[in-house]
Amino acid sequence: MKGLLGLFLLPLLSFGQILMNDTIPRVAPISYDIQGNQLIYKAAMPALNQIAGAPNAFYTYYWEFGDGNYSFKSNPIHFYKKPGTYTANLWATNNYDNGKPPASRPISVTVSEVSDEASIASSSPFTEDEDVLLKRNREPIPDQDMVFITSYKNTNDYVSSGKLYLFYNDVQFKNNNFTIEDTRMHHGERIVPSEAISDVLPENDIHTLLASLSPSILKNRTLFVQDTTKRRNFPLTLEESKALYRNYQVIAFDNMQPGEERTIFRTLRTTPEMIKDTSAIVTLRSVYLPDENFDNHTVKDTEMEIVTSHDPNKMSSNGWLMNYRFVRFKRLKFKVRFQNNGEGPANTIKLEVDTPEMFDKSTLRIDGMYPKCPICPKEKEVNYSCLDTILQKDKIIFRFNRIYLPGSEQKNVAEIDSTKGFVKYSMKFGKDFHKKKTKSRTAIYFDKNEPIITNYATTRFMPGISIGAKAGYIIVPGFDNQQEYVVGATLSPFKSYRGYYQAELMFSTSSYNDTRNFETSSVDASGNENLIRFSEVNQLDNISIYAIPGSFRYNFNNFLAMGVGVQLKYDITSKNDQETTGEGFTVFQDRDDEFVRNPDLDSFETQEIEESFTNLQTGIFIGMNLGTVRIGPSLGIRYVYNFDAPNSQIQLYGIWKF
Repeated sequence: MKGLLGLFLLPLLSFGQILMNDTIPRVAPISYDIQGNQLIYKAAMPALNQIAGAPNAFYTYYWEFGDGNYSFKSNPIHFYKKPGTYTANLWATNNYDNGKPPASRPISVTVSEVSDEASIASSSPFTEDEDVLLKRNREPIPDQDMVFITSYKNTNDYVSSGKLYLFYNDVQFKNNNFTIEDTRMHHGERIVPSEAISDVLPENDIHTLLASLSPSILKNRTLFVQDTTKRRNFPLTLEESKALYRNYQVIAFDNMQPGEERTIFRTLRTTPEMIKDTSAIVTLRSVYLPDENFDNHTVKDTEMEIVTSHDPNKMSSNGWLMNYRFVRFKRLKFKVRFQNNGEGPANTIKLEVDTPEMFDKSTLRIDGMYPKCPICPKEKEVNYSCLDTILQKDKIIFRFNRIYLPGSEQKNVAEIDSTKGFVKYSMKFGKDFHKKKTKSRTAIYFDKNEPIITNYATTRFMPGISIGAKAGYIIVPGFDNQQEYVVGATLSPFKSYRGYYQAELMFSTSSYNDTRNFETSSVDASGNENLIRFSEVNQLDNISIYAIPGSFRYNFNNFLAMGVGVQLKYDITSKNDQETTGEGFTVFQDRDDEFVRNPDLDSFETQEIEESFTNLQTGIFIGMNLGTVRIGPSLGIRYVYNFDAPNSQIQLYGIWKF
């Protein structure tokens, strides 16, 4: 009995444990040891909730010390250069873990002593030509915080004052992706009201017109994401940036000494409306104006992949939503990120990337990689580090040979970024590619270990708009001498691959004869029957409107399509020239119902009848098209069954879609 009770309770206990893990907030309390002005920080981390099938879950760390310095180490040691009270904080990220990152309450520390170690100069993260560095603690997840770190340096040989700009929320996305929750500055910087950005602009030193008949730089800029660039036309950069992003923040700084380095920190909240596509790429743009008296400035764009969980092995693409009309010559960008989570270094890393047939693999171009190494020569063995590329029918294989990538669990590995790598590459579409969604993912092999499978990177096309011109002839079998010509327009998505919806609006002019025969009879005083036989001839001329609010069409290939839908017809004007002729007869009862012609009863009458907005007809149809049915000219035939007489209608037409 106890065994049965245990079997019954075990699922309930497991469910309760999952529910508790999901609902109880996880916290990581901060603590520290202090020795003079040296502090050793640490945190009590909650247990990880391993994602099934993923590599071992682990934490990555980002610390701010409250004095403008930061660290990505798990237990950093920090020297404060000045006595005072500082607020330290930790943002921990749970990798390969189900659930939200643990929260840490900021901690206040008081430093009263300054020791000699504070005078030890730390190594600069800037290279010789760099003046701005951008980092972040994690990739963006909808409805979570991330920290964006901006370090800047005065490379002039004199004291200067300038500005830092952050542009965010790409206009290519419908909703805003970020809000700035907090900006932390430690060197007297100040936030400039946004309205002041256009009050006074520096002189355009190369006299480039901001509005001209020449092609705009903005059109080309939207096709790619650039790295750091040095520019001289500051007003043009501002106009360009404001056209690409909906929001911006301006920070001004003063009295920066030659060679001085500073850092500011922004907490960005990713909005719940942020596009939840796990392969889409969003960007932030930073503009650094080191001296507001001159136009020389640095522009640096940051790419970030939208994620649903923190996974360092990931594939992404900038083809989240493309305009099919303009992508034929565009290079679509892809990026594969990976991290060695082993206890030792990896010497060979192989990336097997699924590649849909719609891409032209012969246009493959490597745009960046880490570890940095040359491309391997073809059909030649070499004994140095290189990246080999192998093109297969449905795959591209990248293989790092003879490299050294440390493992995150390896002894004496302090920088977690040193265990990460990536390959950025781009391709063009093939000659005859279709407008359809694609999915790609990567199998990552570290040496001879089992592969790690990434998420899917998807490419999609916007529906677009295709307007078609339509003209044709309509046959109504129930009418005599009928003629009807129709012209109109269609509205549908641009060059759909298979199924899509189409709306139509058409106007027609028609003429036809309609003959109606009927008779009347009466009995005269002699008891004879007077019979009149009438023949009514209607000559109608109509102007009508046809509306097809929605039809479903399916392209079997480039040359054959079929469709079904609902058709509405309404006569805008209807003119009827009516002639009624009556022939009289008398039927004599006393002559055994003799049937005798009686001209005295003959009649002839004409009248003209005009009506407006009448004769509403509804029906359903089925039809097919032959020709270049996705875009361009085609011929079609359509059978319509109307619910009111005349029931049958046949349409022959030509259509040209643009």
